[in-house]
Amino acid sequence: MNRATAIARREFLSYFRSPIAYVATALFLLISGLMFYGDFVPGQPAAMRTILNWMVWLLVFILPVLSMGLLSQEWASGTIETLMTAPVNEPEVVLGKFFGNLLLLVVMLVPTLLYVVLLVLYAHPDFGPIFSGYLGIVLVGALFISVGLFCSSLTRSQMIAAISAVTILFLITIVPYWAALQPGLRPALRTIVDQTVYRRYSDFSKGVIDLGNIVFFVATTAVFLFVTVKVLESRRWK
Repeated sequence: MNRATAIARREFLSYFRSPIAYVATALFLLISGLMFYGDFVPGQPAAMRTILNWMVWLLVFILPVLSMGLLSQEWASGTIETLMTAPVNEPEVVLGKFFGNLLLLVVMLVPTLLYVVLLVLYAHPDFGPIFSGYLGIVLVGALFISVGLFCSSLTRSQMIAAISAVTILFLITIVPYWAALQPGLRPALRTIVDQTVYRRYSDFSKGVIDLGNIVFFVATTAVFLFVTVKVLESRRWK
């Protein structure tokens, strides 16, 4: 675990040696700030539902960019050989990369707490949905990072890794949301759609912390991390 922590620390600090983290964070905060106007309107519930819901859509595109080089860059540069011959195993590499990226997401979310302060100063916010909404965002972000990490393990090209991750996240997040809006959707398909990412996240934004939703995100994230470990193990012996 200490070795995974060291990799996570190295991965997190590496983001600030390139413009990617700064550009992605600035873009995330800019669009989030614009969406905050939807919550900062007289007469509207002070629960930040608009901005938190929009964060899910933003992360579909931002997190694949941040995670595309987690392993693909190691493959392309040849540093993966040095990493894998060090006294560290595949699960530690995957967990270190994962938590390093997750920590960056948390850092990106910290400035948005300013919006909570504004609500406290000018309104009477409902802290329950705000807290559960942030919890949901972290869980969604963890899942998205695990998908990006998996795609990054499959190729040497960061661009292919990013496009693959965006495609998967688009299919499991945006497409089901769009399908749910269709009036002619069959009941069986609607039941499936109701079990997808955005539908489960929406409960958090409403202030509902359901154990089933937490298990869904944790288990799905664990599956992608497990598969990523298996990809690394298979590539080590090639």
